[in-house]
Amino acid sequence: MPVDGHGDEVLTRLDVTNWIKRVVGAAALLALVGCASVPRIAFIKTDESTAIIPGIPGARMWADQSAALNPAQAQHVLSSKWHGPFTMLALSGGGADVAFGAGLLTGWSETGRRPEFAVVTGTSAGALVAPFAFLGPAYDPVLKAVFTDGETERLLQVNGLAAIFGSAIFKAEPLRQLVAKHVDESLLAAIAAEQRKGRRLFVVTTNLDAQRTVVWNMGVIAASGRPGALALFRDILVASSSIPGVFPPVSVEVESGGRRFAEMHVDGGVTANVLVVPQSLLLSNIPAPGSGMRPRIYVIINDQLTPAFDLVEAATAPIVERAFITAVKANTRNSLIATQDFTRRNDWEFNVAAIDPNYPGEAAISFKTTYMRKLFEYGYDKGHSPRVWHRDMPETPADGRPAAQRG
Repeated sequence: MPVDGHGDEVLTRLDVTNWIKRVVGAAALLALVGCASVPRIAFIKTDESTAIIPGIPGARMWADQSAALNPAQAQHVLSSKWHGPFTMLALSGGGADVAFGAGLLTGWSETGRRPEFAVVTGTSAGALVAPFAFLGPAYDPVLKAVFTDGETERLLQVNGLAAIFGSAIFKAEPLRQLVAKHVDESLLAAIAAEQRKGRRLFVVTTNLDAQRTVVWNMGVIAASGRPGALALFRDILVASSSIPGVFPPVSVEVESGGRRFAEMHVDGGVTANVLVVPQSLLLSNIPAPGSGMRPRIYVIINDQLTPAFDLVEAATAPIVERAFITAVKANTRNSLIATQDFTRRNDWEFNVAAIDPNYPGEAAISFKTTYMRKLFEYGYDKGHSPRVWHRDMPETPADGRPAAQRG
C-alpha cells in the first residue's frame, strides 16, 4: 500500500475494495462472538423530540415536521428580509463527483449569468461546496483548489484496528482537517453577514437515532456568536459528508429537559441526497417568496441521474456498495420528481443539471486528483453553456449498455 510523506497509508481505488472485503469478513466473524462499542449516554424518543443545540435553539429543524415549517411560515423562513429575486441552489451528494458541481459553478460565474442565490442547500459532499457557493464567485478559487490541487487525495486513510473494532473503515481526521483548513472564523463572519441580509444556507444530515432528516440553518449557527459555533459548523459539514461505515459518525451535543446527551449524525444522502424544500412542504401550495417574482430553482446533481448498467461481482462488498449507490440514486430521482411536481404546482421555474450518462465515472470510492480535475474541467465547460440546465427529468435509456459505452 502506498505511503505518503508523513508515513500514513494512503489508499488507491483498488485498495478500497480490498479493505472493504477484509473488514466485512472480519465484521461477520466478530458478529458471532460479539464486540464492544463506545458507550453513549442513553436517551429516549421524548428526549429527542425536544432536544435543541445549547444556546442556539434555531439551529435546525426536522425536514418532515410540518409544525416546524408550514406554508404560512415558509416565506419568512426561506427569505426573511431578502427582497431580491428568489433564486435557490440545491447541491446533491456524490463523493468525488462533487467536483462536477464545483466546476459548473466556476464556469457559470465567468458567464456573468450566475445569480446571487437567496437560498443554498447542500447534502453529503455537496455540503462541502455549499458555503462557498453561498458566498458567491469570489470563493470560486477555493472550490478549484479543493477539488483540483490534490487536497482530497488523503481523505481515505484506513483506521487501523478501528476499521474492525470501531465505527468506520477510514479515519475522520483527514476530512476534519480539510474542512478546518477552509472553514475559519472569517468565513463564518461572511456567512453571518449574508444571514442578516435574509439569505439562507442549509445543510442536511441524517440523525441515525431518530431515522430522520435534519436541516441545519448554518447562517443561524454562524451568526449566533456562541462559543463553539465554529466547531459546530465544521461538525455539521463533516457529518453531512460521512458515509456510514466509510467515515465515523459525528456526535452532536444537544440539550433536553436540562440534561445533555449526544446524537449520532451521518451522511445526509442516506435520507435526502438533495433538498430543495423540506418534505413537509412538498405537497403544499405556498406564495412566491421574496419579491413576488417567479422563483427559480437550480439543482446540481453530482452524479448521473439515469441508471447505469454494470455487472456486479457476486461477493459481499461489491453487493453492499452497489446496493447503497442504487438506493441513493433512486432516492435522488424520487426527490427530484416530487420537487418538480411542487415547482409546477406553485409556478416556480425548475432547472436541473447532472453528469451526462456517457461520462466515464470511477468504479469505486475514490478521491483521485486526476479524476476530479478532469471532472471539474468537464463541469467548468458545462457551466459556460445555458444548455446544461434542463426543465425535465432525463429519461432512463432503454439500450441496456453500461453508461461508459453509450452516446
